[in-house]
Amino acid sequence: MSALTVDHGPADGRDWDDLVRIWDRTDGPEGSRVEIIEGIVTVSPPPANNHNSIADLVQRRLYTVIPEDWGIYQTLGVAVPSRSGLYIPDLVVAPRAVLSEPGNYIPAAAAELIVEITSPSNAGHDRISKPAGYAQAGVPLYLLVDGHAPAGPTVTVYGEPTGDVYRVHTAVKAGEDVRLPAPFELTLETADFPLD
Repeated sequence: MSALTVDHGPADGRDWDDLVRIWDRTDGPEGSRVEIIEGIVTVSPPPANNHNSIADLVQRRLYTVIPEDWGIYQTLGVAVPSRSGLYIPDLVVAPRAVLSEPGNYIPAAAAELIVEITSPSNAGHDRISKPAGYAQAGVPLYLLVDGHAPAGPTVTVYGEPTGDVYRVHTAVKAGEDVRLPAPFELTLETADFPLD
């Protein structure tokens, strides 16, 4: 599955530093996520319990296969300035060394894997805008757990980014196993994912 995307310049004449300053000063309600998506600072409500349970299950399984010097982060921002984006994915797998710089985000290109779990309020961004940004930044793997897909819940592994498009490695109906390729070499059992 690929998405039609458009290369965006700075939004409303604002440059990247201005957007990040606005993002940094935006106080959302406790637990909410403040992101920049296509040059617009957005605030999303805290994820639902099922959403958090899926993130926990994936995170626990990933810890069994990642190198000791990598971490899995649930609130880490990833920056894609070329798409006027600063996203807060559900999970980011990245070498710990990239977090040595001050601040509260890393370049998206430093991530080894990004995991997004859709919510009704963000499904479109997780299916279109964010994967285009992740692909453009060169994030090697993107895992999308889409409990709100139109044809029913799905789990998709994307890889081999070219431009702002990923190739689909594997797409399964929720409940089926999905395989993450190298460097993870992990089969995720999705039968216990509490999808709505």
